[in-house]
Amino acid sequence: MSIPGDLGDFLAFSPGPLREVRVFWAPGRVNLIGEHLDYNGGLVLPAALTLGLRVFARARTGREVRLRSPGRPDVRLDLGAALQPQGDFADYARGVLSALRAEGADPPAADLYYAGDLPAGAGLSSSAAVTVGTAMAFGALLGRTFAPLALARLGQEVERTFAHVACGLMDPFAIAAGTRGHAILLDTRRLSYTYVACGSDGVTFVLAHTGVARRLRASPYNERRRQCEAALAVLRRRDPALACLADAEDLSALRDPVLLRRARHVTTEQARARAAAAALEAGRMAELGELMERSHASLREDYEVTGGALDALADAARTAPGCLGARMTGAGFGGCTVNLVERGAEEDFERRTGERYLRATGRRAAFLRTDLGEGAREVTAEMRRG
Repeated sequence: MSIPGDLGDFLAFSPGPLREVRVFWAPGRVNLIGEHLDYNGGLVLPAALTLGLRVFARARTGREVRLRSPGRPDVRLDLGAALQPQGDFADYARGVLSALRAEGADPPAADLYYAGDLPAGAGLSSSAAVTVGTAMAFGALLGRTFAPLALARLGQEVERTFAHVACGLMDPFAIAAGTRGHAILLDTRRLSYTYVACGSDGVTFVLAHTGVARRLRASPYNERRRQCEAALAVLRRRDPALACLADAEDLSALRDPVLLRRARHVTTEQARARAAAAALEAGRMAELGELMERSHASLREDYEVTGGALDALADAARTAPGCLGARMTGAGFGGCTVNLVERGAEEDFERRTGERYLRATGRRAAFLRTDLGEGAREVTAEMRRG
């Protein structure tokens, strides 16, 4: 990995010997299918991306953590003071430090620098990448490592307590446990998972950004979660043993039409996620594309989390050359679509999709090509070789 520019920026921020610098990679994630199931106990099919961020870290003297990210004001955190959310990017570091303190650790003073190619607000889990990368950095400075599930649990807790987003485990787990060339079929209730190899080298995944930033704290995300909890409570009056909404088979007790639609998305998406994993592994890409299309329709009609920009972008993609399937990815309310595209057709796909989306909305889509990548890890040795 060649990163001389980023390394130079870090050394300007934190002067000192190169041998003291440690570097960590935290990718973004794309969810191929299984949207909004991670907090409903269902199956999800995410993968780590080849896009992500690097966290440069160096221990320093004193009782202060200094944070820098290009385009944002520097932040200083006093390790001797209480850490409370402030509504800025440093909340993820505050949350990690708070979680480590709660475990009895004494995080050291340090300089951290964040750099990469993962756009914020795109629905690609940039916040979870920051959290996981920060946790790995402080863990290393403390002389400890985290298992993927422990990293994911820490990341979920930080999102809930410092970002006030009632998220599930999927995003930080996919970032922590990703394996190149594979998606992860994760059962979010049982916390069991299997790696699913992409069974065809004739396709690629193209991410298309609507140009509408996704901000979960200000979106109906938490409301959707409360609606699912309400639907589960109704269903449990008839079946007290029902463990989670994704396991529901009979929705007839749901008289409220909104709760019925939310639950119907969850149960049908559960079936689609299982079928999509089988199609991906077997190389049945046309079938996978069709399942992606059905997923987007359900998210539009039953879960109501797409919106005009995401729908216009998915519609534009469907008629573009080489597109086998398109759907929103992430929580919705802006962000990206994920598109299954025949390899070799990427340029025509992006041009035609972009033109149609611009005519429909007046916005320009941004395109990112990615493979299914490796999960979070230390890359200090790679950086020094570069």
